[in-house]
Amino acid sequence: MKHVLIIGATKGIGRSVANAFVDEGYAVSVIGRHKTPGTASSSGRLRHWAVDLTDAMRRAQVVDRIIRERGRLTHLVFAQRYRGAADAWVGEIETSLTATKETIDQLAKAFDNAPENSIVIVSSIASQLIADEQPLSYHVAKAGLVQMARYYAVALGARGIRVNCVSPGMVLKDEARDFYRRNKKLRNLYRTILPSGRMNTAGEVAQVVVFLCSPKAISINGQNIIADGGLSLQWQESLTRRATLKHFAITRKPR
Repeated sequence: MKHVLIIGATKGIGRSVANAFVDEGYAVSVIGRHKTPGTASSSGRLRHWAVDLTDAMRRAQVVDRIIRERGRLTHLVFAQRYRGAADAWVGEIETSLTATKETIDQLAKAFDNAPENSIVIVSSIASQLIADEQPLSYHVAKAGLVQMARYYAVALGARGIRVNCVSPGMVLKDEARDFYRRNKKLRNLYRTILPSGRMNTAGEVAQVVVFLCSPKAISINGQNIIADGGLSLQWQESLTRRATLKHFAITRKPR
């Protein structure tokens, strides 16, 4: 059975990636700080290990154990981010960059030599643009992940391992659905500024990850696939004008 290890799948995109690979018939191993409630596991193909990714020794031990117990890897996916209460800079760099680098180095010889062997790193459009709601550490870490994917795409190419990034933009996650249902005006505004007229879901981003791991993507290596429905293609002035017109149309009282 093909085996995928996912780093960070407690919720959001990571959990959707785990579910998608279960649906594809993979043995799915998940490393995350907490349990993964609601993750599809009725088939018994999914197993979870709770690990603080900043604990390098414990993380390395668990990774070795996963390979011993579940077999060599077909794919490796990184979807983690720092969510602790300590220093955001140190936590994000250690969780996003250091843990990714060290895990790739540890597992580079643990793949099963399938033609589609691949690593996919989930970054963010914040690697290129500024998201006011996120700290500097988040932006720097996400940009670093994109360059890390390029580096390893070259370094691991001779071993038949492809490495790519997926950078989501605005994503409708399961845990946020109620918020947007209650905020119709905000939901309508997003529909106005998004070229596709809709927000991407975590499940749809997960399908991009699955595609990059498939034989259909075997020629794609070292790329950063932006999954934002085309939002980042638009000139800021045009977006501002459209959003302003929509806002006034919503709030202006009829005479």
